[in-house]
Amino acid sequence: MRTVIQKEINDTDRFKDQLLLWAQAFREVVFFDSNHYHQRYSSYDCVLAVDAFTSVKTDYSNAFDDLKNYQQQTKDWLFGYLSYDLKNDIEDLHSNNFDGLEFPDLFFFQPKKLFLLKGNVLEIQYLFLCDDEIESDFTAITNHQQHTTNNNVALSAVEEQPPTIQQRISKEGYLAKVTEMLSHIHRGDIYEANFCMEFFAENAHVEPVEIYQKLNAISRPPFATYFKNNHQYLLCASPERYLRKEGNKVISQPIKGTAKRHLDKVSDEQSKTELAQNPKERSENVMIVDLVRNDLSHTATKGSVIVEELCKIYSFEQVHQMISTVVSTVEDATSPIEILKTTFPMGSMTGAPKISAMKIIEELEATKRGLYSGAVGYFTPNNDFDFNVVIRSILYNAQNEYLSFSVGSAITSQAIPEQEYEECLLKAKAMFEVLS
Repeated sequence: MRTVIQKEINDTDRFKDQLLLWAQAFREVVFFDSNHYHQRYSSYDCVLAVDAFTSVKTDYSNAFDDLKNYQQQTKDWLFGYLSYDLKNDIEDLHSNNFDGLEFPDLFFFQPKKLFLLKGNVLEIQYLFLCDDEIESDFTAITNHQQHTTNNNVALSAVEEQPPTIQQRISKEGYLAKVTEMLSHIHRGDIYEANFCMEFFAENAHVEPVEIYQKLNAISRPPFATYFKNNHQYLLCASPERYLRKEGNKVISQPIKGTAKRHLDKVSDEQSKTELAQNPKERSENVMIVDLVRNDLSHTATKGSVIVEELCKIYSFEQVHQMISTVVSTVEDATSPIEILKTTFPMGSMTGAPKISAMKIIEELEATKRGLYSGAVGYFTPNNDFDFNVVIRSILYNAQNEYLSFSVGSAITSQAIPEQEYEECLLKAKAMFEVLS
């Protein structure tokens, strides 16, 4: 049973900073920020969940069954993530590449304390706790006067130098591997695959909140996420939704197609137009839309899978993106976990056909993806959910001092390896900037 009260917030941006700073006292933290980005499908502008009352943590073996049992037993708000390697629970697949982060494959928790911000209205939900504790916490939150970055000025002055970022696959190695992937495409093994490479730092010492705030400030994405599970962190500036359920409606919004932003308005508009008209980018997007339609059909009522938007251009701080919106209708009795299981991993981060693409990805990539290209999100007590795609993100294990971020691009028959490499560097630009 949750105690629920509402508060009116005058300065929402300042309050979000205070909320995130206050949350650092807890072992488990999930913080979502839409950054005022206009979205057709949205419930809240900002969400904070902290302090696990119960939790589930597991490797990929029977992970979806464990999550289904946990979700059905709690019938409450749950926050957490699905790592890419849960593919091994769905299909006869394996992940044997190097893993420097060592995150569990799946982690969800039932928060004792939950904050939901929409406009100027803050809804606070506490589990088995009284009004007095809510009021005490609210006072503590609003008493935080400074941003985390200001609080850490003295610490930053004596910190080690910024982490030394290394590239797991050299440029020459990347070009060779993309050429090999193209040979798979020309043989007809696959039509498209998302190929990724890792940048990493060992002996890394960073302030996660400070890095997240910098990354969010230069990206302003609709699916920004700060995640903490003890010493494991995700600092995420994702522009992409994986999957959302609203009642009987399921929404997927895959991204395929990227172009640079320019300071000059004429050049920026030209870049946007060129992306919209680029046959290669449109082809990539349409292939993934077809894959998503097929994935959604596994749980959809007959004839309910519809493409609401095809190859629409959306602009973000760093890049323009081509996004499509695919929706379906499900029966009341359909388990939310089944909807996730039959669509995971998302098509935009795998390829087509999906299983063949994942096998080739595993052969050619040098790093286990883990949480990168997985999903972070939440379930509501009434079986709705919302999950992003973990891209444009920094992952950090403070215990073993390992920091990682990965980028990728879609390889099709029209791909030019040099251009794909440049697209990866464009996507990595924000992460390099905040870590420098």
